[in-house]
Parts: sequence; C-alpha cells; structure tokens
Amino acid sequence: MKILISEWIKTKRTPIRWLAFLTPVIFAALIIWYFSLKAIMIDIQISIFQVFFEAWTALVIPFGAGLISGLMIHQEELAGSCNGFLGSKLPRRDLYLGKLSILILLASASTLLAVLVLLLGLSFILNMYISWPIFIIAAIMAMIGTLPLLAFHLWISFAWGMGASIGIGGGGVLIAALMATSLGNKIWQFVPWAWPVRLAGLAGAYLLYLPGMKLPPEIISSGFIADQAIKGLIPTAVLFVSLLVGGLIWFKRWEGRKISD
Repeated sequence: MKILISEWIKTKRTPIRWLAFLTPVIFAALIIWYFSLKAIMIDIQISIFQVFFEAWTALVIPFGAGLISGLMIHQEELAGSCNGFLGSKLPRRDLYLGKLSILILLASASTLLAVLVLLLGLSFILNMYISWPIFIIAAIMAMIGTLPLLAFHLWISFAWGMGASIGIGGGGVLIAALMATSLGNKIWQFVPWAWPVRLAGLAGAYLLYLPGMKLPPEIISSGFIADQAIKGLIPTAVLFVSLLVGGLIWFKRWEGRKISD
C-alpha cells in the first residue's frame, strides 16, 4: 500500500492524472452529445454501445497504454536516470509491481469512469433506458483485455523509453481497428491489441435480447458468446502472467537506461 501511495504522489504535477481522469469525461460527453442529435429508436442502445466501446477500446486504450506507461518511466528517467528509483531500499520486485499496479489502477479507473459518465448522461440528461449491467460487464471485459498491454508497455518503457512505448501504442491503434472488423474474426484471439475491443464487444450481444422475445437470439443460445469469451480470456491470462514474470526477472538485473539511448 505504501508503494501505491508513493506512486500516486509521483503523478502529481504531471499530465498523467489529467489524461487518466479528464479524457474519459470528455470522451463520454462527446458520445452523449453525438447521440443527443439523433432520434431515439428501439435499437439505439446497440448503436451507442458499438460506437462507445469500439472507439474507446480500439483508439483510446492502445494509445493510452503506451502514453501513460511511457510518461511514468520518463518521469523516473528525468529524476537522475532512474538512479533514485533503482537505489531504493525496497526489493526490485516491489518497485516493479508498484509501477504496474498503479498503471492498472489508473487504466481501470479511466475505463470505468468513462462508462459511468456515459450511463449517467444517457439516463439523466437524455432520459434513455440503458441496460447498465451490460455496459458495466463490457467495461470489466475491456479492463481484463487491457492487462497484457499494460504489462507489455511497462517493460518496453523501462527497456527502450517513452518514444518506443508511444510508437508501439500508435501501431496498436491500427491493429486494434483492423481486428475490430471482420478481418479479425479468425485471428483476434492471437492478437493482444484485439482483446480489449473484442472482449468488450461480446457483452453487447446481450443487447439483442429485446423485451418481448420468448427465446434469446441464436448468437447467445448457441453458446457462441461463451466460446468466444473463453478463447479470449485464456490467452489474455497466459500472456499477462508471462509478461509479469518475464518483466520481474528482467527488471531484477536491469541497471538503468541512459536518456540518450
């Protein structure tokens, strides 16, 4: 807990807090404004879900993971090329886990905040009926899919710096956008940048189960959604654990990186 508090204090007077907490509010507000201009139809929930989660998970998450990870490590580099950080009396394992934990908390809070602002705005400003549980479940699935990306970018930021992390994040945006289309139907479970957008999208299928239907749609009753969830969650967990263990082993022997590298 002390490490988390210390890491949180380090984000003071940096762009990190603004990026993590202002971006989701602005993003959700734009989605609310956009749909306030449209007529409220019976299937508008589906449209809102698709626009919100596809944009958030395919654009904001891949780039944001690279940007925030890079900024966190760049801050340590500016403070004596990470010498103060590495010279701490705390075990290297705790230092690494502290960085990763605050990164996960910031990313998860950002996603959850975006969804909550969206739901509150749609419910109380536009007076729309919204299936809150489905949106919340989708947010949780997006958070889970983001974990390997955060572990990966933290490692990249330590090893190669902020520029590399942001550059890879930018490339991840393109990959995620492609995987959100039919091009990724057969290979998305093997592409980490596809996991947030694809896992979150699975929950949206339950919006097709409209009031008055005697039976759920075939995509749900056939077990397709559950099968796809398993295909995505297993590689997500395996890669996250692999990156976590590999990062810890590597960081234990790491002696810092010159800013000019």
